[in-house]
Amino acid sequence: MNNFTFFNPTKIIFGENSISKISGEIPQNARILLTYGGGSIKQNGIYNQVMKSLEHFNVLEFGGIEPNPQYTTLMKAVGLCKKENIDFLLAVGGGSVLDGTKFIAAAASFKGEPWDIPEKGSKVSKVIPFGAVITLPATGSEMNGFAVISRKETGQKLSFGAPPLTNPRFSVLDPAFTRSLSRRQRGNGVVDAFVHVTEQYLTFPQDAPLQDRFAESILKTLIAEGRSYLDNPDNIDAAKNIMWSATMALNGLISAGVITDWATHSIGHELTALCGIDHARTLAIVWPGMMRVMQQEKKAKLLQFAERVWDINNGTDEEIIEKAISNTENFFENLDVPTHLSDYQLNELVIEKVAENLIKNGFTALGERKTVTPEKVREILKSRL
Repeated sequence: MNNFTFFNPTKIIFGENSISKISGEIPQNARILLTYGGGSIKQNGIYNQVMKSLEHFNVLEFGGIEPNPQYTTLMKAVGLCKKENIDFLLAVGGGSVLDGTKFIAAAASFKGEPWDIPEKGSKVSKVIPFGAVITLPATGSEMNGFAVISRKETGQKLSFGAPPLTNPRFSVLDPAFTRSLSRRQRGNGVVDAFVHVTEQYLTFPQDAPLQDRFAESILKTLIAEGRSYLDNPDNIDAAKNIMWSATMALNGLISAGVITDWATHSIGHELTALCGIDHARTLAIVWPGMMRVMQQEKKAKLLQFAERVWDINNGTDEEIIEKAISNTENFFENLDVPTHLSDYQLNELVIEKVAENLIKNGFTALGERKTVTPEKVREILKSRL
């Protein structure tokens, strides 16, 4: 395990009927911009609960933040922040709304071209402070300082982060809000959280047993609770466990002191940018191919994953690894999340486009050992046809 500094300043307010507490977390004289997505919060009652809690504040609204939030949309909110002297942001929605809000917070105070933040890694030194009310457990964005932003005009989907500045000041996690989610959103959320964990865990042994055990406990919880969460919207106990697992999957705890992977995400981002496939569904496509193609480099951790997460002990090393990969693939499918390119009527043409985009964006050496080349990407995706 490497040296590390771990600091997570985000305050988590967890549980049913927690939304009333947000008024005590925001400066009393704040001019607030409320950010949200397509408007579902106005249909399911969450908007009314938020506005009741903010009844003594000056609140403006900005809706329409898309899944895979778009730069052009977010820049409209940046303009509104400047015009109205906004000094606090409140994101109400899922990970895309919060990711978009992180960018708004950074871009509104940035001197220069804001797209340089994700594209060139330009330093963020000041942000508008922000909080979050999470309605969809999946991304873990509610307890970290990172975000992913898309730009349709250039075909890019890029990440950025400047923690702790870009960490939410607080995040409200009310599992009751998950009742209104669609079945597709639920399945996607479980897969997203699962792959977040494996990107940090399925690398190589790094003498970090506590991080490993934390990761394995999150994976086993997602497996145990995932189907019930999918099938039973009123099962609040399952929703609680899924919501907290998704948060813990990407708050920096299990990545402390270890080298991580993220190649599956890099490839998945290109599939989303090119084809518009839901983020989690791209991960479900890529993950089995990544594990099979890279299994020699990941062998020790895949065997550990097989034994500790899937309770597989019998067979040769290759048979054990294949069982673990197949079990995971079946787990995704059992959550109604397809795992092949052909499920989306995609063929070999998209594979070359993905490889070309990765090369164009400078992602030619991915993974924990930087050995996932464009050639490997082609092999991984060909195995997912």
